[in-house]
Amino acid sequence: MTHKFLAQRFSVRYAESLGSITAKDWDACANPRGPPDSVGERYNPFVSHAFLRALETSKSVGGRTGWTPAHALVEDSLGRLVACAPAYIKTHSLGEYVFDHNWARAYELAGGSYYPKIQVAVPFTPVAGRRLLIAKDAPDGAREALIVALQGLRKASGASSIHVTFCTEDERVALSGAAFVYRAGEQFHFVNEGYGDFEDFLSRLTARKRKVIKRERREALGDDIAIDLLTGADIRSEHWDSFFEFYMDTGARKWGSPYLTRAFFDEIGARMPDRILLVMARRGSRHIAGAINFLGDDAIYGRNWGAVEEVPFLHFEVCYYQAIEFAIRHGYKRVEAGAQGEHKIARGYRPVITHSAHHFADSRFAEAVSDYLAREREAVTDWAAEHTAELPYKVENGG
Repeated sequence: MTHKFLAQRFSVRYAESLGSITAKDWDACANPRGPPDSVGERYNPFVSHAFLRALETSKSVGGRTGWTPAHALVEDSLGRLVACAPAYIKTHSLGEYVFDHNWARAYELAGGSYYPKIQVAVPFTPVAGRRLLIAKDAPDGAREALIVALQGLRKASGASSIHVTFCTEDERVALSGAAFVYRAGEQFHFVNEGYGDFEDFLSRLTARKRKVIKRERREALGDDIAIDLLTGADIRSEHWDSFFEFYMDTGARKWGSPYLTRAFFDEIGARMPDRILLVMARRGSRHIAGAINFLGDDAIYGRNWGAVEEVPFLHFEVCYYQAIEFAIRHGYKRVEAGAQGEHKIARGYRPVITHSAHHFADSRFAEAVSDYLAREREAVTDWAAEHTAELPYKVENGG
C-alpha cells in the first residue's frame, strides 16, 4: 500500500516484516547516533532491527499471536527511509503493560468493535524509548508524515484506535497535536549518582535500609549459591536452555501463557550477543534461576526473570542488586527493572513517569477517555510524590 501526501514530499508504505527492510536503513532511524534523547538514552536495544526481527523470525509475533506486524515506513522523494514506527495490528490487549481492557469493555458495551487496534510499541517490553523513529538527516515534516501514516494504517485496517505506548515525552507532545490523548504511568529506575562501588551506594542509604539489603544479599547467596554474569560469546545454548526453563516456569504461573518462544533467545543470542547480560544463579554445577538484561549505551534494562527453586531474596539479588553492581562497575547511568513493583523503592529505585498516547476514531469515546486520563494523571503524580518520600536515601542525599 503506497500513497502520497504532504505536498508530494514523502511516500508511505507498510511492511508485514522487517525482513523487507535492511538493518542499516531501519537502525539509521531507530538509533541515530547522537546525544541522549529525552529519556536519556543514545542506543535503545529494543527498537533495533535485531531485536524486532528476532521477535518475527522466532514466531513470538505474527501468525496466531494476535500481533500482526504492519510497520509504518516513510520515504523521501529519493526513496530513502527517513522515518518508521514499529506497528502491529492487534486482536487483544495482552503483552502491552499499559492496560486498556476496561476501555475495550466500555467500547464494546456501547456497540463498537474495539479490536482490531493499532499498537505502536515494542511487544512484551515495558521500556520507555523512541517510537516515532526519525533519521538524523530526515527532511522537515518527516515525523508529521509518520503520524499521518499511522492514521492511514488505522483507517485501512478498520482499527478502532492507535496506541503509542512507552514513548518519549517529546513524542507524546507531538502526538497530542494530532488529537492523541495522553496517559501517564509510573516505573522505578535506579539512578547511578557516580557511585564508586556498591558499598558507596549503600553508604548513601539510611542505616536501617542498608542493613536490610546486606542481610538480603547474605541470605540469597549463603546456601552455596554463586552468581554467573554472562555476556557475548560466554552465553551458550545450554545457558539459554536453562533460562528458558526458568522463564516458562515463572511465566506460566504469572501470566498463564509466556509470550516468547525458545527460538527467540537463540535469535537474540546470535543477532545481538554483546547487548545481553545474563545473570544466572548456580548451585554447584546447576543453574537454578536467572534474569536477562539488555544493554543500551546509557542504561541496563532488566527484562525477564525465572527460577526453579524458591530461595529467599534470590529474586532481589539476581534482578536488582547484581544489575546495580554491574551498572556502577561499568558506568551505566541507570537501571530500569521493568513495569510496576513498589518493592523496588526500598532497594533504591526511584519513581519515574512514563508516557503513552492514544487516538480513537470515535471522538465521543476519545472525549470520555481523555476525561478519565486527566484524573488518572493527577493520581499518578500523587503516587510518584508519595513514593519519592519513601525513598531509602539519607536526607542529605536526596531522600
